[in-house]
Amino acid sequence: MVSWLSGDWGKACVALTLMPRLTGVLALKVGPMFDEWRTRALVTKASSLRPVFVVFVGLCLVPMLTGCIFTSTRPELAPDIPPKYGAGQGQSAPPSLDWWRSFRSRELTNLIEEAQIANLDIAAAIGRILQADAQAKIAGAPLLPEVDFVGFAERFKNPGLPERNLFHAALNASYEIDFWGKNRANSRAAEEAAVASRFNKEIVVLSTIASVGNAYFQVLSSQDRLRIARDNFDAANRILTLIKQRFDAGTASQLDVAQQESLVAQVRANIPIFDQTLRQNIAVLAVLIGKPPVEVVIKGGNIYQLAIPRVTPGLPSELLFQRPDIRSAEANLASADASVEAARAAFFPSISLTGQGGYESNVLKLLFTPQSAFYNIALNITQPLLDGFRLEGQLELAQGKQFELLKVYCQTILAGFGDVEIALIAVADTLERERLQQLVVTSSREAFRLAEARLREGTVDLVTVLQTQQTLFTAEDNYSLARLARLQAVLSLFQALGGGWLPPGVAAGVNVVQ
Repeated sequence: MVSWLSGDWGKACVALTLMPRLTGVLALKVGPMFDEWRTRALVTKASSLRPVFVVFVGLCLVPMLTGCIFTSTRPELAPDIPPKYGAGQGQSAPPSLDWWRSFRSRELTNLIEEAQIANLDIAAAIGRILQADAQAKIAGAPLLPEVDFVGFAERFKNPGLPERNLFHAALNASYEIDFWGKNRANSRAAEEAAVASRFNKEIVVLSTIASVGNAYFQVLSSQDRLRIARDNFDAANRILTLIKQRFDAGTASQLDVAQQESLVAQVRANIPIFDQTLRQNIAVLAVLIGKPPVEVVIKGGNIYQLAIPRVTPGLPSELLFQRPDIRSAEANLASADASVEAARAAFFPSISLTGQGGYESNVLKLLFTPQSAFYNIALNITQPLLDGFRLEGQLELAQGKQFELLKVYCQTILAGFGDVEIALIAVADTLERERLQQLVVTSSREAFRLAEARLREGTVDLVTVLQTQQTLFTAEDNYSLARLARLQAVLSLFQALGGGWLPPGVAAGVNVVQ
């Protein structure tokens, strides 16, 4: 590229070719060069060739000025991928597409499937997909010729002349030759953004499914805790009846009766709290499935009737292809790469073809005759020379966005690994917590049974009975919460893994309609 240059011109052009950035060096180099060329043109007295000479030099400068722009390197992508998870085995047994069925609840399955159809957040995400597809179609329009029809009929009169008619029918066509790939890069950037919108929709779907599952678990837990509170209330009433009988027999004091009445009132006061939580969670479920709360009836049941699925996380590298947020970040990064390419190509000349052809006549019946035909074809070349560093600023903006999305992509990957690790730890610890809490319930239930029997026999004091009753209530309530925490941990693990894994070769999140 530089072999034909010599002397000061060659030095100046090589300096422009090797400079790392088009900033102050461009302003310092280009001005003196044009002054020198203007002086040499005057010396040679080639004034008639000066315009051609300037255009030629300007076009020669284009590849040299943009050469340094196109040689800029893309930021390196080097996320750290661990070989395995610390809290789980690397077995590859991915969840099925309908993984929520593994909880063995028909009602939960129906709620999740209904939410996927009627949830308004998912519908809004589909709307964003349609918008992104339209933007991709708009961005791809410059790759095709633009043709429009122009037709008019005109009657006019000039001073001193008779009235005249003019009929015109023509086709106008224009096409920008994408010689440098700018339009293709813009189209590819919009297409990648449309792909990212599909994965964003999958994020909403996965979040909605997890929210429905969590709300349903909360409903079952509230029903269990409400049932435990009512059973405790019945037990407290039985104890109160026994104490009143002993008071009538003279073996219990008024203080004993008052203490038990206080405990009965306290247990009764807890019942509305659990009832409130139950009804509020049903309202949350109604919103998630796109219905008013008054139209939703949740049968529920027992939280212990739900199956606890066994989830294996697989290998961390598999997570890159499954989690929709990672795939979305990847598509956004690809879109940024294409935007940088388009910003670089903007430094090159814009070459376009325009043409017009049709018929024009003063007489309507002679409009479409051969002698009325006309056409014209033009080639336009536009090269930006001085734009106040606007193009350079656009390139630096695109590169900054590319760098940002690169770091977002790496951060999303690390966050995905962290989510799976946290969920695996929660699954293991909640399993142990539930097992230990079940032992507490078993021993507390036996202690309360013995205390109540001894109270009937009159061989135990009231304080012991009150303590065992309160211990049993607390143990059963904590056991229900432990079961809820375990279910939520398994649900979080499904969500952290990206939900159901698609078969090999099938792209995730490409369907707009559920």
